[in-house]
This record gives sequence, C-alpha cells and structure tokens, in this order.
Amino acid sequence: MEIIKVGIVGAGTMGAGIAQRCAMHGYMVVLVDTNPETLDAAEAHIQKSLDRFIEKGTLSPEGRLDALAKIHRSTELKQISDCDLVIEAVPEKLEVKREIFSELDWMCPPETILASNTSSFSITRLALSTRHPERVLGLHFMNPAPLIDFVELVRGKETSEEVAEKGKQFARSLACEVIESKDAPGFIINRVLMPMVNEAIYALEAGVASVEDIDRAMVQGTHQPVGPLALADRIGLDVVLSILNTLHQELADERFRPCALLAEYVHQGRLGRKSGKGFYDYEKISPTKV
Repeated sequence: MEIIKVGIVGAGTMGAGIAQRCAMHGYMVVLVDTNPETLDAAEAHIQKSLDRFIEKGTLSPEGRLDALAKIHRSTELKQISDCDLVIEAVPEKLEVKREIFSELDWMCPPETILASNTSSFSITRLALSTRHPERVLGLHFMNPAPLIDFVELVRGKETSEEVAEKGKQFARSLACEVIESKDAPGFIINRVLMPMVNEAIYALEAGVASVEDIDRAMVQGTHQPVGPLALADRIGLDVVLSILNTLHQELADERFRPCALLAEYVHQGRLGRKSGKGFYDYEKISPTKV
C-alpha cells in the first residue's frame, strides 16, 4: 500500500509541525484536534512558518499555497479513517494515547499504519491497546519538525518488518534521516538529552550561573546550536517534566529525577515559549535571540 494521505491526531506544536512537513513534501494531510481553537492556532503557526521559508528563499509563494491546500482540519477523529498512515501527536499522557490508539484501531482498516510521535512511552505498551499490534510503530520527530531533518524510528515488540520498512521510507520521503532505536524509555534522543537539560536546571537552581550564561557556555563551549535551558523552553517545560518522570519511573535511576525548580515552573504555568515565559521571558525578548 502506497502512503498518499496522512492523518495527524493532535494539533499542538508537534502535530502542526509534522502536518506542515508532510504537506510540503506532497502528502494530503488531515489534522485532527478536538479543540477548534487549537486548530486555528495550528493554522496560524503553519502559515507563519511557511512565510519564513519564503523569506529564506527555500519555498515559492505557489509552494506555500499548495502546502496549505493539502492540509484539511477537523475536530472529528473519524475524518482520518481513510488515511494510509496516522500519526498520534497528543500530549505525553499514556492513558490518553492508549485511548486514541484503541479508537484508531477500530476506526481504520487493518492495513493502515498507526504511528506515535511519543518521546518516551513504550511503543509495545501503546500497541497493546490495539487488535493489530503489528501495524504500530514509533515515528519520533524533533521540534521544530519542519526544520529538523531527523526521525527516530521505534519498533514495538510486534511491529512487522513491512510496517517498519514503510515507516522508514515515509520518513525518508520527508527528507529526514532515520535512526532506529530499541523500544526503551526515552529511546536515543531523550535518554541522552534530558539528563543534560535536567542538570542545567540543577545548576541554575544551585546558583552556578545565570540562565543566559549557562546557555551561552554550552553553545560556545560545546558548539551546541542552542543552550539547554532555551531548548527546554522550546520543547515545553511540561513536556520535559513528563519525559523525565517517565525515565525516572521506568529506569528507577536517580539521574532522571526531575529538578524541583522544573516542577515548580510547570506548576506556575511557566511552560516556555508556548506560554510566553519559561526560563526566558518571551514577552520581553525576541524568541529569535535564544
């Protein structure tokens, strides 16, 4: 079966970004979210992102219109029932994801590939919510999805070889490099990245240096494109906390215990760029500065 139409469940930062990337590479996309306001925000975000591609000279005005025309928005999950591939991109809450996979399993034909963009949960565990675990896999895109040409592919215990291969071909058709990870907590990226981000927060809490100096030191001293605290703001501090909690619980390792300052910021609603304030205050500075 050829993948022509892609369904995206969840129109947040990742869902919108994945939808945009798929549309820019010729796929018909159905972007679903139960919240109409989230869908409106996703459309506005996609339009601005496409405008930046035009400004850089990597997309024509006609290409922008074509990409937007390929994305259909809906608040009804049933609209993705005829998609060849469905990617779940809802917040990192295991029970919510499992419920969606259960619904998708009954709604979509057996040949439809079901993928999760989860950054930490077991694909095998998600697949247990379906009658056809062999068609479930992980396709973990990086944020921002339209800009980062990389996908982490994860096979569940029952994922078929055919589905895994189609997943790889699909990601490559989006001009992404694909690296396969074992179905282990955090996979590759977050197993390595989250302890670094967490340690940067511990350093801030201990007064080792300011937010700006911690990030500047890591950018200049290790040639990272963005500092760990600015990166946490970009990912979303609630997402970072969720991933760390999952790693800590699944691996029973104190290395992954979330810093109390991170939990406090999330409690305060300081979630990063999406809330306007995290480690940086985006109402006072341009997001492009960090």
